[in-house]
Amino acid sequence: MKRKLKFLLPNNPEAPSIAETLTIVEDDADVEETTIASSEETGQAVEIKYVPVAVEEEEPEEQTIFEVVEQMPEFPDGGMAGLMQFLSKNIKYPTIAQENGTQGRVTVQFVVNKDGSIVDAKVLRGVDPYLDKEALRVIGAMPKWKPGMQRGKPVRVKYTVPVMFRLQ
Repeated sequence: MKRKLKFLLPNNPEAPSIAETLTIVEDDADVEETTIASSEETGQAVEIKYVPVAVEEEEPEEQTIFEVVEQMPEFPDGGMAGLMQFLSKNIKYPTIAQENGTQGRVTVQFVVNKDGSIVDAKVLRGVDPYLDKEALRVIGAMPKWKPGMQRGKPVRVKYTVPVMFRLQ
């Protein structure tokens, strides 16, 4: 004989647990016995209810720094061309580097925050300590950028810029 079993699950899967207490009694004490009857013995149907699991898409952590986003950050005045113009106007070639004839490309990496501010500037590939320091100074002096966007929201993005030092 085939039996169809149904189970009834509580609507709240995180039901509070009930603390079980054990009472130790003397051997000759009268103890009331409790019998536990299964659904097979009682003949009652046990019902199973399907509770759909709500899956929420996880938002990226607030402090996540992206390397590539749908819309990369932009220098406010003229994009990349405006950035190069800003760098050439604001770089003051260090005198010691000029006297030593030092020139080259300093690669600087920084993070453009959600509000467009520039933070965590560091030299990835330097040429000379004086040129590296000047490149970091100029990057730190930049105005706020237009922030990078991911899914229509501003996000923190890592950005790398080459700063050229050439003697005339």
